[in-house]
Amino acid sequence: MQYNGYKGYNNYMNEGKKRILIVEDDQFLREFYEELLQGEGYSVDAAADGDMGLSKMSIGGYDLILLDIMLPKRDGMQILRELRTKPAQGINGPIVVLTNLGQDAVIKECFDLGANGYLIKSAMNPDQVLVEIKTYLDKNGG
Repeated sequence: MQYNGYKGYNNYMNEGKKRILIVEDDQFLREFYEELLQGEGYSVDAAADGDMGLSKMSIGGYDLILLDIMLPKRDGMQILRELRTKPAQGINGPIVVLTNLGQDAVIKECFDLGANGYLIKSAMNPDQVLVEIKTYLDKNGG
């Protein structure tokens, strides 16, 4: 149960939970990741396009960000570039890029722009996704 009219209530309800932002335009994948992570007790926020994702990332306060590379309005690399020139207001944890096979040059560029890791969407089952996410959170003091 979440009441969005008063932010303090949401913060109180999510106190102590790790906050994860999912920036993914594919509705099925976005909802899949949301349900998977919420089921593990994480507080999950989501964005369906690059503009919304950048807006949420710029506010900050996320323990982990899952960022798709191919997004409408603004792609993941544009978001990473903008965050380098104008850092988030609040601290964010690691940014993990969501990608598909065969994007090695793109992944390298994402690392150069500040990404901390990547997940190949098509190659991972739910358990593997959870293990990877927990690993990134643990590395970041989580």
